[in-house]
Amino acid sequence: MKQFIDYILQYGSLNNQQIDFIVEKAIKIELQKDDYFSEAGKIPIRVGFILEGVVRGCYYNNKGEEITRCFISENSLAFDYMNFEANTSSAEYLQAATNCKLIVFSKPDWEEISQTIVGWENISGKMFQKCLFQKSRKGPVISQDATTRYLEFMKNYPTLINRVSLAYIASYLGVTQQSLSRIRKNIR
Repeated sequence: MKQFIDYILQYGSLNNQQIDFIVEKAIKIELQKDDYFSEAGKIPIRVGFILEGVVRGCYYNNKGEEITRCFISENSLAFDYMNFEANTSSAEYLQAATNCKLIVFSKPDWEEISQTIVGWENISGKMFQKCLFQKSRKGPVISQDATTRYLEFMKNYPTLINRVSLAYIASYLGVTQQSLSRIRKNIR
């Protein structure tokens, strides 16, 4: 829980009573690899903070192919902010790419925190901005060759190379697993 409190305090100050109130609303959960935190076609109903593990944002294109759009790792919020706020169905999945431990807040509890703690809107707004930035972080440029895309992935996500499946990385890069294996072999 300390990780989450430290995260919040980057965006504003809270007194001990306010921190205790937030802690009271938090629930710790574990997701096994491939479990969904939220699903396409459903309204997101919770906010998550990743303590351990990696979550990926993914969707299916019009050919039915699974596309990984982003990776979200420790000390980051994991939720579909726009649809959570608008109370509308999501177009993508948030799925555990590894086993994960998260702190989770239900929508009613998150709203109660917002209505109870003066200044929470400002703090949560800044957290959401960072969350949106992380999820929209520039993906691979498809016009680049696959090797360049993989080298940029290694630079941008050095800790993920050995943590998430090659299938997810290949999907993110827009290449087949076989192509990714060849690229990795040629780089070594």
